[in-house]
Amino acid sequence: MQAQEVRYTEGPPRQMGQVFVRLTITNALDEGRASEGDISPSDVRSVVVEDVMVDTGASHLCLPANVIRALGLKPDRDAVVETASGITPTRIFLNARISIEGRSATMECLELPEGTRPLLGAIPMQSLGVEPDLTNHRLRLLPEGPTHSYLMAL
Repeated sequence: MQAQEVRYTEGPPRQMGQVFVRLTITNALDEGRASEGDISPSDVRSVVVEDVMVDTGASHLCLPANVIRALGLKPDRDAVVETASGITPTRIFLNARISIEGRSATMECLELPEGTRPLLGAIPMQSLGVEPDLTNHRLRLLPEGPTHSYLMAL
C-alpha cells in the first residue's frame, strides 16, 4: 500500500524559532503481521505527514483523527489533556511507528480533532534522539556512538 500523504499548511505564517518536519507514520501492528507473512507488505498502512510542528511544550505525538483512522490504530484508553485552550477529553492510541531523520520508534499518540496540525512532542523526540535546532529550523540528531549516545541506562 502506497503511503498516504497529508499536508497542513493553512493557519498563521511560520514564526521565528518554529520547526516543522516531515514525518512517516506506520501501523506497527501491520508491520509485525507483514513480517510474519500474515499480510502482504503492500497492505501495511502508512502515512507521510508534512508540516508536523515540533513542540517541546507537548509531551506526546499528537495526531488528528483522520490520520489515526487512515493508519487503523486502535484506541487504548480515554484521557484528559491540557491544551492552550484548556482541559479537554481525548483518546490515546497505540502502535504508531514514527520515522524521521533515519531513526524510528513505536509510540502511543494522542488524538486531536480532525484537521488540526499534528505535533511532535518531547517524549517521541527523546526516544528518537532528536532535538530542535531553532536557528536553522530543523531537527538535529543527537549522537548515537561510538563515544557518546543519547541512549542512557544509568
